[in-house]
Amino acid sequence: MRVVVLSDTHAPRRWKACPPKVAEHLAGADLILHAGDVCVPAVLDELSAYAPVHAVCGNNDGPDVVAWGAPETVELDLAGLRVAMIHDSGRKDGRAARLRRRFPDADLVVFGHSHIPLDLTEAGVRIFNPGSPTDRRRQPHGTLGLLTVEGGRLVAAEIVPVD
Repeated sequence: MRVVVLSDTHAPRRWKACPPKVAEHLAGADLILHAGDVCVPAVLDELSAYAPVHAVCGNNDGPDVVAWGAPETVELDLAGLRVAMIHDSGRKDGRAARLRRRFPDADLVVFGHSHIPLDLTEAGVRIFNPGSPTDRRRQPHGTLGLLTVEGGRLVAAEIVPVD
């Protein structure tokens, strides 16, 4: 299973339409995860044209994004891999342990909010922030995440530049 992970697209201010380099990765996706701050549900509709989408609401998302189907947290079983998703994971210090407590059964926790890409295993959980494809802030590139799941295991996780 090939999963594309996005966060913090901030439409329409930052995401006018799907950027071409993002679309290249979406074209082969089996599933898309969006870790919040979509800002308008039209982005989720656009992503849904590529593959099924699971999203959580972020601090910049309104009731229209929630109505689309983006709750505060999501917990999924991806072919045996237990994945949880939340937008804001809180401060950096103690993050992995805090997410382990919040999602005790998760193998992987996906989050956004900071716009800072991160792939870290700590406190018995892997945490993954894809960064932002459209609002890189102080990062060198806009980014997204690619996950490969096989046989209930995360066999590859990558953060890739898209600008």
